[in-house]
This record gives sequence, structure tokens and C-alpha cells, in this order.
Amino acid sequence: MPTLEPHQYRHVAESFGVDAERYDRTRPRYPDALIDRIVATSPGAHVLDVGCGTGIVARQLQAAGCEVLGVEPDARMAEHARERGLEVEVAKIEEWQSAGRTFDAITAGQCWHWVDPVNGAAKAAQVLRPGGLLAVFWNADQPPAELATAFAEIYRRLLPDSFPAQITNNDNPYAVMTGRAADGIRETGAFQAPDEWQFSWEREYTRDEWLDRVPTHGGMSSFPADTVAEVLVAMGEAIDAMGGRFTMRFNTVAVTALRN
Repeated sequence: MPTLEPHQYRHVAESFGVDAERYDRTRPRYPDALIDRIVATSPGAHVLDVGCGTGIVARQLQAAGCEVLGVEPDARMAEHARERGLEVEVAKIEEWQSAGRTFDAITAGQCWHWVDPVNGAAKAAQVLRPGGLLAVFWNADQPPAELATAFAEIYRRLLPDSFPAQITNNDNPYAVMTGRAADGIRETGAFQAPDEWQFSWEREYTRDEWLDRVPTHGGMSSFPADTVAEVLVAMGEAIDAMGGRFTMRFNTVAVTALRN
């Protein structure tokens, strides 16, 4: 059986809206340095935020002075974003109709792996103004080594078919994601050579804060509640063994390119 690309796992890509409020509350924001660099590099303030979800990226961009339109395939996530003041249209970006609108920048936070990398970049090229910025980025979690090992073992033991288990089986899944994104951009022939930006930062999680976030991870809502509960118990025990809290290191990595 052929291996599917991440964007072909539609049941996972469109699962996050099951608990949009939890997603918005628990998912990490993006470093100010990334937002500032997007604003400084973009030729203007009109931004299309792809896979905007509950509006995490869009609200940070709005706070930095941008005018943002979101595109989001999950109507539940889109509604949550609208309730917080964001204009959102419901569609996959590959199928979205721009109606002649163009933008200074296109952003995509934690979601471009759910987009066909070539078709998504081609659509971006269609709606970006000359010199416009495409910036797709991810927060890569880097827990302490002891916890990273424990979490990976928990997923492999209890949810071996889950998307998190597949990610933990890859030494550097974000390198794969950024590589696919850059290749898709190059294939369009419509952009200057892709660049990569990286930003390192940290935040502390308590046991309860981390366990509140885990159910928002890809595809978790599709598994039996009792199995997910086992995962949370096991993770809680691993965190308790480290004193009930830990410092998560993040590497926020962005693939960016300017429209020819």
C-alpha cells in the first residue's frame, strides 16, 4: 500500500474543530520576532492567513497592524475565529476562489503540511502581488530528552496508528515538512529561492497545562476516549516523575519566499 502524504490524511487535517475552544486556549502562539519579520518583509499590510484555525496567527498579525483575511476548511474553527473578530472564508486553499483579490503576504501557521505543497504554492502565486511574501511555519516542540522518550513510547504503545506516533517515529519530521514546502515553492517557478527562518524560545508547562493541550494533537479526537485517557494518565505520570512541570523548548521554523 502506498504511503500517503500528510495533506492526504483529510480525517486528521479536519479533526481539530472538535474542540475549537480548547485548541485556541492551549496551542502555543508564535514568537514576536517571527511576526515582526513577516511584517517587515511584506510589501504591505494585506495578509491572507491559510488554515487560520481559530485565528491564533491572524490575531497576532492584526495586533501588529495587518489587515487579515482567513481561509479555513473546518467551519467549526472558522466560526470560533469569527467570534473573535476575524473575517474567515471556509475552503481548502487549493479550492478557494479569490474573486480577483490579491495580497501582500500569505501566511500559514502549523498547517501547510495539510496543504498539497505544489497546488498550495501555485494558488499562493496566483493571489500574491509581485514582491509579496509567502511564509509557512511551524512550532516544533522539543521537550526534555527524558520526556521526549517517554511521550514517544506512550504513543507507540497506546496509539501506534496515531499521527503523533508517526511523527515521533521520524527523527526530524519538521525537516521533512519544510523540505516539502520548499520543493513545492520551487516547482511553481513563480518565486525567488526559498529562505528558512528559525526562532528559538521556551515556555514552562505544568502537568495540567500539558495534558489540557494533548487532546488537540492531530487525530486524537478520532480515537476511543478511554484510550486517550490512558495516554493522558501515562503522560501525567511521566511529568510527575520530573517534578510536575517542565520547560518546553520550541524551534519555530519558517519557509519563506518572495513572489517574482
